[in-house]
Amino acid sequence: MALRSPLEPRVRSVTMTAAFDRDPSVGDAPAVTASDVAGPPIDEATGGYRQARFRRPVGATEIVLVRHGESEPAVPGRPFPLVDGHGDPALAPQGEEQAERVGERLAGTQIDAVYVSTLRRTAQTAAPLLARVGMTALVEPDVREVHLGEWDGGLYRQRIAEGHPLVAKMLKEERWDAIPGAEPMEQFSARVAGALARLVTAHPDQRIVVFSHGGVIGEALRQVVDSPRRFAFVGVDNASISTIVSVAGRWVLRGYNDTAHLQ
Repeated sequence: MALRSPLEPRVRSVTMTAAFDRDPSVGDAPAVTASDVAGPPIDEATGGYRQARFRRPVGATEIVLVRHGESEPAVPGRPFPLVDGHGDPALAPQGEEQAERVGERLAGTQIDAVYVSTLRRTAQTAAPLLARVGMTALVEPDVREVHLGEWDGGLYRQRIAEGHPLVAKMLKEERWDAIPGAEPMEQFSARVAGALARLVTAHPDQRIVVFSHGGVIGEALRQVVDSPRRFAFVGVDNASISTIVSVAGRWVLRGYNDTAHLQ
């Protein structure tokens, strides 16, 4: 009998559909009521009202966004293999350790579904968690990383290290498509919004974990807070955890770049 590697992903494909031109939570989701946000009753010991912790309202969708672990180094002259034009490096040893830490952190929490992108570093990062909870990941293609055009496959890291002039342009304009051939910003934003919409539609009143990429998580968080700055949340750490909640047509940011499990 063949043995499964600890980092061999348990993944199956899934197809979901949802409208791209509507708020992902509007529709059948119930409106937030006073009882959803009400705090605890008066405390008999003190005769006062204690501050309440956040509770996910009925019908809301909680999405735990996990960036993949550190991937293997980009060696000049040895580009990463490509999947649909996207660089597809495996995890580095450091990333494998980070994946284990993520699995330990999340295994004891409520999880109704786990998603990964089409790129193997997300599936490898999810593998320890899946093994612990006995689940199989679903594939959501639209949470794959932003396409970096001529700089994909590892060249992006080299250009950053070199201080290429287009890097300054990209950061100043806060647009990935300053890179030649990169995915247009409007197209990328619509892709991420569509993925979020489908996830919310598919998982009302549930908590799901989505293993994705730095660019995608940054864009998702930007949309959640409706920031005009495209790169406001770019730079989340490898294996970090950010949490968002869709509540009756509104988004709530609950956590950003949590790396306590890596300390």
